[in-house]
Amino acid sequence: MIDDEGQQLGIMPPYEALKKAREKNLDLVEIAPTAQPPVCRITDYGKYLYQQEKKDRQAKKHQKTITIKEVKFRINVDDHDYETKKNHVLRFLADGDKVKATIFFRGREMTRTGLGRQILERLIKDVEAQSMVEFRPRQEGNTLHAILAPKKPEPPKKAEKPKPAPVSASSPSEPPAPLVAKPAS
Repeated sequence: MIDDEGQQLGIMPPYEALKKAREKNLDLVEIAPTAQPPVCRITDYGKYLYQQEKKDRQAKKHQKTITIKEVKFRINVDDHDYETKKNHVLRFLADGDKVKATIFFRGREMTRTGLGRQILERLIKDVEAQSMVEFRPRQEGNTLHAILAPKKPEPPKKAEKPKPAPVSASSPSEPPAPLVAKPAS
């Protein structure tokens, strides 16, 4: 139980908590219902809802939505067209979007699905420095597709500080004296 000034009042039965809230003309709001025991606070419920909504809006503002961009290839794609589409993929990945590379097969092209797989594998190999493969090339009907996601930047690694050697008053040939804790009186 927490009062309106943020002071902890301790564990108490619900009827006592309601009684204290009514004495102050405020509401009893359950803050953490899953905690053992549940945490309640004496506060104005309207004000609590407003602050909660404000917090949710702020969290939503800083949220990044990831969209999936699609790049379509054909099995008889020319080198220049391939490079252009690869550059599109790199640009989408740099913007933080996921990319779905798709190859459609029509008619007799269905017998040449290996060529489509080679194109997607080549694309994956060409952009592997900037992306990670979320789904390997997979065929569904007359469509072959793979999904690439941007690589997450690696957090800088902290350099470990070397620990200084303990300084002791004893000579190096003697073993260090054991530390003994004195009982508290």
